Amino acid sequence: MTTVYDVPAKELIDAVAEEFKAAGKVQPPEWAPFVKTGVHKEMPPTDPDWWYVRCASVLRRVYMDGPVGVSRLRSQYGGKHKKTVATATFAKGSGSVAREALQQLEKVGYVKKARGGRQITAAGQSYLDDTAHRIRSKPQEQA
Repeated sequence: MTTVYDVPAKELIDAVAEEFKAAGKVQPPEWAPFVKTGVHKEMPPTDPDWWYVRCASVLRRVYMDGPVGVSRLRSQYGGKHKKTVATATFAKGSGSVAREALQQLEKVGYVKKARGGRQITAAGQSYLDDTAHRIRSKPQEQA
């Protein structure tokens, strides 16, 4: 039985993001092209498909970390906030991006509200495990 833990995170997230985009399960909000992903960033993301990648990443994080709230996701997607001369300090990521991603995944049926945040549903777990199985059973290209 192949699970999310058995495949590299990047390959899984990329595959799930492509499926989200192709199936139309999640849609970027109208503010997505203009928003920064955190106060520590200077510019919005340059990848036009960044919303699908973030939703796939959030789904994987909910799978791996159990009940997860917006605050923990903000910490997960935060980074160094570098000011001019001052020492860089940690800054949390955008809460609205994490919240909207969770809400869209909840509408699809992959995530549900639970005590302590949101957790993966049986449908979400089987979807990620099936995707992981497809990735692992795909023949590896020789370099």
